[in-house]
Amino acid sequence: MPKIRISAALRVPPMAPGEAAAFFAARLAFQADVSDVHASLESGDPGFVLIDARGDDAWVQGHVPGAVHMPTAQIPERAATLLDAAVPVIAYCWGPGCDGATRAALAFTRLGYHVKEMIGGIEYWIREGFPVEGPNGVVRRAADPLTAPVGSAHCAC
Repeated sequence: MPKIRISAALRVPPMAPGEAAAFFAARLAFQADVSDVHASLESGDPGFVLIDARGDDAWVQGHVPGAVHMPTAQIPERAATLLDAAVPVIAYCWGPGCDGATRAALAFTRLGYHVKEMIGGIEYWIREGFPVEGPNGVVRRAADPLTAPVGSAHCAC
């Protein structure tokens, strides 16, 4: 009898379509990517407040123009005085290797805010060639062709 080979990727089989749909819909309810955040901000009426949850030194080093600086530890004291609880919040931190945006999102949800994380953080914001405000004003680097489409703001996915 021939041995059936199971690939490493399918050692744990995919979920049934209905369960998978619920999972992927939930992920989209909790996360927004940098390209969608950028497009929303560029529209002039994004429908959310973008929060940079990093510390003071990181903020000064560079941040998304228009973001509100609110380090995670300050959210419980400052959120109610700076933000309208009826307006959703999108939080970001350094990048995929940092869970600071997750901690910030948790702090906001505990205060009753509707919140998402900007996946990729400032790292992927920069890698996709979007503007960053810092000590030298607003700068924009070329997009990294290994992480962002060349010549387009969107991957069209």
